[in-house]
Amino acid sequence: MSADALPGIDKLATGIPGFDAIARGGLPEGRTTLVAGTPGSAKTVFAGQFLAAGIQRDDTPGVFVTCEEAPADLRRNFGAFGWSMADWEADGRWTFVDVSPDPDEETVEAGSYDLGALVARIEHAVERSGARRLAIDSLGAMFSRFPDTRQVRRDLFRIASRLKALGVTAIMTAERETEYGPVARHGVEEFVADNVVILRNILENETRRRTLEILKFRGTQHQKGEYPFTILPEGGLIAIPLSAMELTQHSTDVRTTSGNDELDRMCGGGFYRDSIVLVSGATGTGKTLMATEFTAGGLAAGERCMLFAFEESREQLMRNARGWNVDYAPAEEAGDLTIRCDYPEAAGLEDHLVRIKEEIDRFRPDRVALDSLTALERVASPRGFREFVISLTSFIKERQIAGLFTASTPSLMGGASVTEAHISTLTDSIIVLRYVEMRGRVHRGLAVLKMRGAGHDAGIRCFNIDDRGMHIGQRFSGVEGILEGHPVHVQQGDEDT
Repeated sequence: MSADALPGIDKLATGIPGFDAIARGGLPEGRTTLVAGTPGSAKTVFAGQFLAAGIQRDDTPGVFVTCEEAPADLRRNFGAFGWSMADWEADGRWTFVDVSPDPDEETVEAGSYDLGALVARIEHAVERSGARRLAIDSLGAMFSRFPDTRQVRRDLFRIASRLKALGVTAIMTAERETEYGPVARHGVEEFVADNVVILRNILENETRRRTLEILKFRGTQHQKGEYPFTILPEGGLIAIPLSAMELTQHSTDVRTTSGNDELDRMCGGGFYRDSIVLVSGATGTGKTLMATEFTAGGLAAGERCMLFAFEESREQLMRNARGWNVDYAPAEEAGDLTIRCDYPEAAGLEDHLVRIKEEIDRFRPDRVALDSLTALERVASPRGFREFVISLTSFIKERQIAGLFTASTPSLMGGASVTEAHISTLTDSIIVLRYVEMRGRVHRGLAVLKMRGAGHDAGIRCFNIDDRGMHIGQRFSGVEGILEGHPVHVQQGDEDT
């Protein structure tokens, strides 16, 4: 029995990635859960995946009662997720109970129609197949055909009671009018179910963002609040349980090279093996070069490396690296390096997150570079972006991978970075790159702004870039306000030493 359940209430793992962490073990077993949402919020996918996961994980038969879509349409839709519907139906592990309307028949209001015949069909399907999981999709279609609300409510209670007697764990879907408002359209559905899960498909800043919330779990505990989720063709619904994560990552004192010897000395011996480093600077200051040196340093040390790029193509990255005397091709051919390039707008931020995690788990790198976070920020809301960074940094640190992220400042001379403000507390180290105007010339400056758990050089050092990479020199002398983006010349005697 789950530690979060009351005596006598076990939880059944749904098998939906991420959801069971939010539900602290899964759905209360032997009870009915209402899954409510607006059109397009993935209610049918949730219900179908609940049954599919039971078959795939535990070989548990399921019954799907469809009140709206024809089984033929559902077979095609579910088949897109790679679910073997034909095989499951042939061997009795998946059973459709079809009460969908016939498009050729005229719709007739049924008045005080009794749902007893439907209850009997459900009982027969469950008993014949030995099903332990059941889904009814959707209650809204049922209401539209039988408008006597009081009678339907009585019959829904009857269905729920009978399902409980049969010992099945059931999901019933229902439509909502708005993303934030009444739980379901008719104000009855939530009272029938023991548990309520709400799915949302919110439009924020011209971008769709899906979230789910467990509104109630009668007699058991669950994580509170909204959690992002996405739907992938090859896997179905995947939830991202951000606040369900725990700060249990291991820490190490082992150092690893940044790829630049002088920067290693500034950092007190290099980066920590499991640290996340943020490199912030204006365009052209050398952020991509630092990501290149970080990757090249890992390859030279015999480590496996991954590079995710969201602003440049693979060919551009390869050309730029060659311009700094770094050739990625041999490492790629040897299987020590993987480069992934995508436009941020090619997918939602949750989709990018899931794919990045999948690629990392598949390749198992020792270090990961991502260039740049700012490009990803433009396809998400501030909250969605911060959740993305929390999830990605937690994931990387849990696997003790060294990570380097780049981010752009809004002006050429530096200043406050929106991205940096969002994630500065989540990273272990921050390196800032700045342009500095002195005596009619533009110079570049570098500072290790933060190095969690270690001493570091606090000076602002000048550096230059040539065909051999980055060369870090001495501290700037006679200049203040570099980090703020407003350098001011001062007298030598006024400088802090």
